[in-house]
Amino acid sequence: MTNQIITRRQVADDQRINHTANIFGVQFPLRIEPAVYSFTEMMAAEYNGEYWEFYALSNCGFYMTPDLNKTFQVSCENGFEGKLSGDALGITVCLYTYSHFSFSDNQELAEICTRQYHWLRDFMLEHEEARVILQAVD
Repeated sequence: MTNQIITRRQVADDQRINHTANIFGVQFPLRIEPAVYSFTEMMAAEYNGEYWEFYALSNCGFYMTPDLNKTFQVSCENGFEGKLSGDALGITVCLYTYSHFSFSDNQELAEICTRQYHWLRDFMLEHEEARVILQAVD
């Protein structure tokens, strides 16, 4: 058995709407994206809104990130406090969002978010900040 490395590719600006619609349907602009921003505001006090990049994973996962060149001081409800890169923060808030909606009464949304959670978590485990991301989402 061989473990394949999960890779990511940036979703081009002109493909963002179709890409997210293919995964989440109308739930992305109505529920997923606002939840990502809300979790970010709760965790990172200095976050004040900005342009996010979208990433498609080779295992069918998806996540989005704020500025990759920034480091954010993060404080989570589970007691974790520390610094995360923009990429790690994006992974963290997407994991929070997917976990949250995996308990949705909307069965289709719950199933989509459950799959997305596991695909993103698999990618995250290979990330250089995996240890601190795990602490933030524990």
